[in-house]
Amino acid sequence: MTDTENVDEDRRVGRRSRVLKIAGLTLAGALVLGVATAGWAYWHLNSNIKSVDIDSALGTDRPAKAVTTPSASASAVPVPTGSLNILVLGSDSRSGKENKALGGGDSSGARSDTAMVVHIDAGRKKATIVSIPRDTLVTRPSCPLSSGGSTSVAYNAMFNTAYSVGGPVCAVKTVESITGVRMDHYIEIDFAGFAKLVNALGGVTVTTTQDINDDDSHLHLKKGTHHLNGKQALALARTRHGIGDGSDLGRIGLQQMLVKALLTQISTHDLLTDPTKLYEVTDAVTDSLTTDTGLDSLSELISLGQSLKSLSADAVTTVTMPNVTAPSDPNRVVAKEPAASDLWESLR
Repeated sequence: MTDTENVDEDRRVGRRSRVLKIAGLTLAGALVLGVATAGWAYWHLNSNIKSVDIDSALGTDRPAKAVTTPSASASAVPVPTGSLNILVLGSDSRSGKENKALGGGDSSGARSDTAMVVHIDAGRKKATIVSIPRDTLVTRPSCPLSSGGSTSVAYNAMFNTAYSVGGPVCAVKTVESITGVRMDHYIEIDFAGFAKLVNALGGVTVTTTQDINDDDSHLHLKKGTHHLNGKQALALARTRHGIGDGSDLGRIGLQQMLVKALLTQISTHDLLTDPTKLYEVTDAVTDSLTTDTGLDSLSELISLGQSLKSLSADAVTTVTMPNVTAPSDPNRVVAKEPAASDLWESLR
């Protein structure tokens, strides 16, 4: 080989070396960026979640807690089994521009306009959702306040005043007081979060059996099947004057229909194979979520979700707490006995 050929060969080797170095640095940079992005996404989603330490606030004066045993699993972290009761509240929040734009109003504070006790059977393959009418008259127990002291016992109080006077802690204590059922977890989502979740899922399909015309919730639908966006779905969840007798009981039926429709919509998405969609849905959920401290991290929410992977919409039963018109007020209801007590007994 001549000197000129040797020089050309050295140049080619040098160019290949530089190309390999550049490719290696690019790959390393991409990996670092990917890890950093994933780390930031996890931190962001985790920090979205707000929590309340309900267990510490209520102490031991509560119904007995169901025993939860780990399932036989080859995974490092066994998926929990056993029955589970979760109080889910829909918060009529007045805070933030998004909530106000969606109908939260101009006043401060919030109301629990939707209250559901979600009972998940042992094995996590069936669930019962019990709606508690917001207009139910109850004996509201004394509740501890975060500022110190406690609220007074209130007789013939509307159920949703518990949240108004004492927040999540009082909502949980009141539900446990009237049901005798231990709430293992607490989940609250506000106006904006619900609308964002529906939009992130691409909308939700529902079928109404009658025309709905409610100027208060700005919802006007002909009976039939409709694909709703987040704002429309929220209006459906809030409407009461445009259906039935205009009471909260008619609204509960719509809310239960929406829950099952959302479960169906979620099941149509394979979120694990679509990281962008998974992030969008998770961000929508966590951004407006308040939980107890047992569910206040992304890993704990994921663990709960994994334990429910065999739960389909068809395996979810929705009912309303048995009730009758209150003798003291035709616009309020009270628990119908013994049917209500029998229902709660079945969830213990």
